[in-house]
Amino acid sequence: MADLAKAKELLDSQLAEMKARLEHIESDLAEPMDADSSERAAQMEDDESLEGQAAVVSRRITATQRALLRVEDGSYGECLECGADISEGRLNARPESVLCIACAQKG
Repeated sequence: MADLAKAKELLDSQLAEMKARLEHIESDLAEPMDADSSERAAQMEDDESLEGQAAVVSRRITATQRALLRVEDGSYGECLECGADISEGRLNARPESVLCIACAQKG
């Protein structure tokens, strides 16, 4: 079974970092476009990339928040597919993991 206090600390830290990253991305996206058409084209391309990054960060925030809920209800570290314990190494690498390695490789 996972060390829940350590997991919560790691997840809280990860969540704060991702929220700050998302805030920075949203701030960059809110900047007005340049009047120069060639600069505007480059900015639009950059904005598309930032929007993609924001979507990825948002999904990770949601996954991390769900992991924190599992810490609270005592189910953190249990595979949602087979019910086995998720290895400590996997949880250290991806604390928001919901599947053990065997189940993750199936899907």
